[in-house]
Amino acid sequence: MDHASPSPSASVPPPALRLVRLTLSQFRNCERLSWRPAGRIAVLFGANGSGKTSLLEAISLLLPGRGLRGARAADLARRGGDGAWAVAGRFDTPAGPLDVGTGTAPDGPPERRIFRLDGAAPRTQAEVAARLAAVWITPQMDRLFQEGTSGRRRFLDRLVFALEPGHAREVAAHDEAQAERNRLLAAGAPDAAWLAGVEDAIARHAVAVTAARASLARRLNAALAAGAADPFPAAHIALLCPIAARLGAAPALAVEEWLRADLAAARARDAAAGSAALGAQRADMAVSDAASGLAAAEASTGQQKALLLGLVLGHAALLAEARGFAPLLLLDEATVHLDPDRRLALFAALRRGPAQAFLTATDREVFLPLREAAEGLRVADGSLVRDPDFITTPP
Repeated sequence: MDHASPSPSASVPPPALRLVRLTLSQFRNCERLSWRPAGRIAVLFGANGSGKTSLLEAISLLLPGRGLRGARAADLARRGGDGAWAVAGRFDTPAGPLDVGTGTAPDGPPERRIFRLDGAAPRTQAEVAARLAAVWITPQMDRLFQEGTSGRRRFLDRLVFALEPGHAREVAAHDEAQAERNRLLAAGAPDAAWLAGVEDAIARHAVAVTAARASLARRLNAALAAGAADPFPAAHIALLCPIAARLGAAPALAVEEWLRADLAAARARDAAAGSAALGAQRADMAVSDAASGLAAAEASTGQQKALLLGLVLGHAALLAEARGFAPLLLLDEATVHLDPDRRLALFAALRRGPAQAFLTATDREVFLPLREAAEGLRVADGSLVRDPDFITTPP
């Protein structure tokens, strides 16, 4: 269903980055949908499987990457369709209106996903990331601090990427070089000069990736210590990585030289293991409560959720200051594990902050404290029905 575009609010300035229209075609369980958000905060509620998360996923796919579910492009098409799908968004940005589209290529394979920026193919996906940013929380992240390192590393890299759009390119180049080295070592007796060139690329990209991660951790820690997460607890991020430790004591070029030498010395070991023991792919992120020192991995489920929300809100504030606009906040079931006081604190923080926020829950009543500040929409079978108890125009 299509809603009329809202008029600007006199009492609350519009955020510098705002999604003003979302259009889906043959995406997930939705055949066709066009939605014009009526306010800076939108709450989506409905039964499991109704399409709430799919709407947030669609928004997340308007940025480079595989979205908040990490799904393959071929898995995004509606069942029963022809395999094609499309998502389009119109944004108000500091640089003016922006149209972004993504989906399957016409007459192309379903696993190939393309972008359009104001109707034209961008030269790189970093062009899209330079104009947009989003951060999300999903139910799968409730165990972020207790499960494997890869999830924490991806979370940290998304935070870096929102601040430095070129970071994703460095990560991809590093991972491609690591994969190439693994192939060369597995093949046996590789050309020494070629292998040294690959290891040089790994060292350069690993140092660049690690430096960006360390910079984000320092800046976010400072913002959180200054109260950017209030009223949530200020978290402290520690980057667990020997490359980061070296960068803290030596120039980047010296660290690159050390890493190249270590990779060369470890060829036999890494060939036997099938992967490198050193590189940006081995980094981990440790999070603790800055006030108490309690490690997030040892905290209760509710404390972990509060720390995670604090990180996201603090990052939004940091990004707003650094880039001039706050990222979109995609909060999927973010109120789960929060007690009533914490839920009210989250809603108050969203009302105060500059970011446009989208929240989901199965229970409509959870969002009633936001009814005078948020658009409320019931989601069912890929369609939206506006709830009249919530706002219909910006507050």
